[in-house]
Amino acid sequence: MTPRTQRAMPEGDDRGFEPGNCPVRQVLDHVSAKWPVLILMELGQEPRRFNALQRALPDISKRMLTQSLRNLERDGIVRREVFDTKPPSVSYSLSELGHGFLPHVLALVEWAEKGMPTIISARAAYDNA
Repeated sequence: MTPRTQRAMPEGDDRGFEPGNCPVRQVLDHVSAKWPVLILMELGQEPRRFNALQRALPDISKRMLTQSLRNLERDGIVRREVFDTKPPSVSYSLSELGHGFLPHVLALVEWAEKGMPTIISARAAYDNA
């Protein structure tokens, strides 16, 4: 077991690795899908209202956008602010935690963009083998 895995387990737990106690898995559960990453990239530019996010990400359903925002808000990555207007308006922005996470998301995006030609070649070679 690696030192990182050992830190993820509560002290005194001699049963072995527990996936539910792994902070990486817990975070990745909500941010590893394509929609949360794209939402974070949009909110990294500026706070957005729900409809503005949906226009920026036209392929996402209202249900998936709502669920993704709720998960990100629950994890403290996104902040939801309700304004007392008629009808009430809501704005979403990155929290301090979200701003700290964004550079890592963008690094992954950059790696994917740079590595995609190699990935495509590797897939073709694998499929032709």
